[in-house]
Amino acid sequence: MKYLRPVLLVGSGARTADAPALIIEFARKTQIPVLTTMNAVDLAQDDLHIGFIGTYGNRISNMILEEADLVISVGARLGLRQIGHKQEWFAPKAHLIRADVDQYELSRNVKEDEEKHLMDAADFMRWLLAQDYPCYDEWHAHCIKAKKLLDGVDNTEGNNVMEKISTLLPPNPIVTVDVGQHECWCAQSLTLKGHQGRILIGGGYGSMGCGLPYAIGASIAMGKCFCITGDGGLQMNIQELEVVVREHLPVKILVINNMVLGKISEIQHGSYSDRYAQTTAASGYTVPDFSRIADAYGLRAANLEHYSQLDQYASWFTDDDPCLLNIFIPADTLLIPKIKWETGKIMPALDSNLLAKVKNELQSSIHNS
Repeated sequence: MKYLRPVLLVGSGARTADAPALIIEFARKTQIPVLTTMNAVDLAQDDLHIGFIGTYGNRISNMILEEADLVISVGARLGLRQIGHKQEWFAPKAHLIRADVDQYELSRNVKEDEEKHLMDAADFMRWLLAQDYPCYDEWHAHCIKAKKLLDGVDNTEGNNVMEKISTLLPPNPIVTVDVGQHECWCAQSLTLKGHQGRILIGGGYGSMGCGLPYAIGASIAMGKCFCITGDGGLQMNIQELEVVVREHLPVKILVINNMVLGKISEIQHGSYSDRYAQTTAASGYTVPDFSRIADAYGLRAANLEHYSQLDQYASWFTDDDPCLLNIFIPADTLLIPKIKWETGKIMPALDSNLLAKVKNELQSSIHNS
């Protein structure tokens, strides 16, 4: 069968199998767009970056998946957060090829007619590279044009912070991410320069507070590290600031501070009629002055009332001294877009004219073939 709109969907299993270089080689050889799961966002960065799929995935990634006629899934679990609770909503027009080293993951069907390969991800990528795939540069170009049509459409202050941080990071940085709204903003909008950097993300395994310990371990192993955390997450393991200072680790702590437990309070707002509990100042959650706490530990720190002030601290990103930047954003900053559980629709809905333009761009490969 001739496929017109294939995508390569990669999960963190591809990283475990040491397959990133093979993924980059395949993507450049075939020009097949690469999408990722949230845990694997660093597998397609720089010129390969489009986005990740799923409940809080980039709108363009989920729209590309809706139009794809072939999905090659490598090292991705394809759990509920990625495919939804109704399997027919996942890549509805696509044939699915799955490669996974875990036979139990492959034992459940995502699609009835899917093709399964019980293989190590690196071995599977080598097998793919040996196949005779055509070049899909035209389809790839349509995906990039559609992505540009949506640039900034879903941006909140959380996304804007991540885009600003991206401009200040060095090539191939090591970034650790805590758990919360900022985790999803990072996955959506943090783009690394180069293809050797890492985004060490908690995903389904890390709980709030994992960001700073991740950064300490990463810094000991690999040197300078950038820790993106939230006001709630940092308070879970705030005592580890002493380790950073004592060992003089080059850890740059970037606190995305909205003064609330954002991910939980957002659910209490949207699903429980603003019945907040231990998530806001009025309901039992408060935030200290992190810059004063950092000073008590002997750690260089500053409060930023707006992310645009990051430019004033550009040198803090490049030197080898630990630091903490406490970046305030509004408490009501929402995490969007989101796939609505009940309907499978991406919310908030797009303007109808823009939606038509994006869909037309993604479907152009059909009309031009």
